[in-house]
Amino acid sequence: MRLVECVPNISEGRRADVYEAVAAAAASVAGVTLLNVDPGADTNRTVITFVGEPEAVLEGAFQLIRKGIELIDMSTHRGAHPRIGAVDVVPFIPVSGVTMDDCVDLARRLGERAGRELHVPVYLYEYACSAPHRRNLADVREGEYEGYARKVADPRWAPDFGPATFVPRTGAIVIGARKFLVAYNVNLNTLDKRLATRVAFDVRERGRMKRDDDGNPIVDAKGEPMWEPGLLKSVKAVGWVIPEFGCAQVSINLTDLDIAPLHVVFDTCEERARERGLRVTGSEIVGLVPRDVLLAAGRHYLARMGRPTGVSESALMHAAIRTLGLSELKPFDPKERVIEYRLAAVARLASMTVRDFIDELSSDSPAPGGGSVSALMASMAAGLASMVAVLSHTRKGFESKQMDLDRIAVRAQSLKDALLAAVDADTAAFDQLLDAMRMPKSTPEEQAARDAAMTEATVAATEVPLGVLEACPEVIELCMEIGRIGLQASLSDAGVGAQAARAAAAGAYQNVCINLAGLSDATRRASLVQRADIAWDRARKLHAEAEETILVKLREGVAP
Repeated sequence: MRLVECVPNISEGRRADVYEAVAAAAASVAGVTLLNVDPGADTNRTVITFVGEPEAVLEGAFQLIRKGIELIDMSTHRGAHPRIGAVDVVPFIPVSGVTMDDCVDLARRLGERAGRELHVPVYLYEYACSAPHRRNLADVREGEYEGYARKVADPRWAPDFGPATFVPRTGAIVIGARKFLVAYNVNLNTLDKRLATRVAFDVRERGRMKRDDDGNPIVDAKGEPMWEPGLLKSVKAVGWVIPEFGCAQVSINLTDLDIAPLHVVFDTCEERARERGLRVTGSEIVGLVPRDVLLAAGRHYLARMGRPTGVSESALMHAAIRTLGLSELKPFDPKERVIEYRLAAVARLASMTVRDFIDELSSDSPAPGGGSVSALMASMAAGLASMVAVLSHTRKGFESKQMDLDRIAVRAQSLKDALLAAVDADTAAFDQLLDAMRMPKSTPEEQAARDAAMTEATVAATEVPLGVLEACPEVIELCMEIGRIGLQASLSDAGVGAQAARAAAAGAYQNVCINLAGLSDATRRASLVQRADIAWDRARKLHAEAEETILVKLREGVAP
């Protein structure tokens, strides 16, 4: 699926009827999924997040702008956040199946249409910018709404689209394409904006203006102010006070999470605040955040505690949320605030209780069946490998092995999650095959369409158990390795993992074979059979090795 995210920021955060109507305008477009509406009273600003196919998101963004400039009058607007217009900024962000160039095209098309139809000045920024000096949002917005009448008179700041005049009611709008940006605020135990600003200057890439001993700006040969860079690249930050929260914040935009991960920014703010006699009391994510951002933070903080990082995703989330203090100001629910969780389909089978799953399995329904059971067994096998690694990690005498133990646990957790997802994927693929079987076939055209759908559905139904089968040898290897270097009191757990993975491989292989029997495309059938044979042969050989080595060690422990 081709997915684009759009995160408009509008200059209204106090009147719920207004910001909800603006968000609803985007959501009214077919194919748009509204993910989050995050208003702020003191900033008088709302961050709206929605996703969908590119064309749907483009139309949703236009309808949002239309409604926003209809309902928001900038001439009366006051708020703590920098802004230049009623609909202040509209970025497009690639999520999956689209490129940054695709998002640049969306930004330019939206800008041209908004300028032409809505008569609002439009600037392009970030990857969509028309000139280097317009790339940075802060530079485009400098002077804000109050200074825009002067700014637009400067030929260097003529808008890319729309009228080159000050429009008092709407101000201007900034549209662009960018990487995923996390709006992030770090809370301080003070109400002094100056102290928050100093921490912001410390950490942000731009840093602070150089000054002489008398506090006057130091300028270069051209008379331009000179700057002392801050500590972190790809970080923009200001200090402000939010009375409703009773604290000052370092308000941050993280523009490249590969360069400046969220946990690094939090730790750096904490260090600089402590050096200034302050305490960081927590932090706040505005809008939604990618899952990997918090998982990386969870691993970072668990490692710093000397704890294993190869734990469940929920445990990593818990470590990140608690350490970053994300629920200090208001509850942080990852199901609502993590973008992948919001978009994920409900895993009906994987979320069942054990009893409910087995009851469903034992009913007269053809699914779930052997494919889902094989996936579940393989997932449990990987879970056992991780369990032994995590148990061993903090035990005395295993200090020299912690790096290998963590590697095994992290990889086993990844396999566990992927295999657990296959439990539902197998049943979904079977349902797709049933749908293809039910297609009409009374005419040659209908027969041809049914045959094509049957072929694709059969391949899809084969690929799921084949993926399970191909993962099983690695699971057995992990069980063998952890049986060799891990806690020997848990050796039988590693052994059970190897046995379960072998059984899962056998079940998955049988499902591949029975599905491929119905595939008429001989070339594709031969290719899939070859992959299955290679994985099945490897699983059997590794299992034989694992069984012998683990059982020998276990028998030695009970030998007379």
